[in-house]
Order: sequence, then C-alpha cells, then structure tokens
Amino acid sequence: MNRKSIRLKGYDYSQAGLYFITICCQDRACLFGDVVNGKIGLNVAGKIANECWLEIPEHFPNVILHEYTVMPNHIHGIIELTEIVGAKNFSLHQHSPHHTGANDFSTLRIPFVSPSRTIGSIVRGFKIGVTKWMRQNTDVETVWQRNYHEHIIRNEQSYQTISDYIIHNPAKWADDKFYLE
Repeated sequence: MNRKSIRLKGYDYSQAGLYFITICCQDRACLFGDVVNGKIGLNVAGKIANECWLEIPEHFPNVILHEYTVMPNHIHGIIELTEIVGAKNFSLHQHSPHHTGANDFSTLRIPFVSPSRTIGSIVRGFKIGVTKWMRQNTDVETVWQRNYHEHIIRNEQSYQTISDYIIHNPAKWADDKFYLE
C-alpha cells in the first residue's frame, strides 16, 4: 500500500534545527495517565514514557530536548538537532557532472548523513523503547499510531508559541484535539 508522506518534500530531517513533535497512541487510547485539575498524573506507563523521552540524548548525542509533556494519549516535545561536530562520513556520488577521471574522487565526495541521526530515527527509537516496556509489563501490544506529526520551528515567535502550548497543554486538556472522554 502506497501512503502519501506527511513530511516536507526534499527537507533534510537530519539538519540542525528545532522540531515540534507529536506522537499519538493508537486509537487515542489513554495509556499514560489522566489529567486532573489541569495537571497530568502519570501512571507507571506514563512515567516510563517520560523516562524514555529524557533518555533520548543518551542515544542521540546531537539532540537537545526542550519543552515536552507526556499527556494521557500523546506526547508533545521540542527536539533540537545540533551540528554533528567532527563527522567524517562520506559517500561517493556516482553521477557527478564534475567527475574528470577514473581515479579522481576528490570532487565526488559529498557528506553522508546516517539515517540514525534523523528526527524519524529518534522518534522510532523512542517508540520502540516504550513499546518494549509496554509489551513486557502490560497487555497492550500496539502502543502508537503509525507515523508522528512534526513541525519545523523556523523562528523565535514560533518557538515561544509552541513552548507555551506544550507547557499549558495539561490545563487545556478538555479542549485538546486528542482528548477523548
């Protein structure tokens, strides 16, 4: 089955920048706790999801975590990808118009970014960690809906608006588009 990608066509999701991520539970099931009086009360699974989120930089050293919240059935967070200092990975571009001879590879070298350094691989790793715990400790098999939502944060005003949204999300739970009674 061919699904249309929800990613920005041609955008390099390994490039340094700020990304607003939303990851939703399958069928919007409230697996991580509840909101009471505008405050999130995480259950054990929610605390594990919180721990897995905080461990992301241990697995991805080019990541800085900003505001985030674990909600009953989704997670919002801002992930910053930093420049990878000292990266020495290169790949040969085989169809370069600059190729001048069989042994001249100097103009063919272009930086190669490992897929393990993309926003997608970070989200995938987080989902795997939470899913593994859930399958070992609960009867839940499918934790996450397929894919995730992302927004590339391009300026300070956007960052402030998104940060405020994340911080105040529990207090506005009843109005949240992911809220289910």
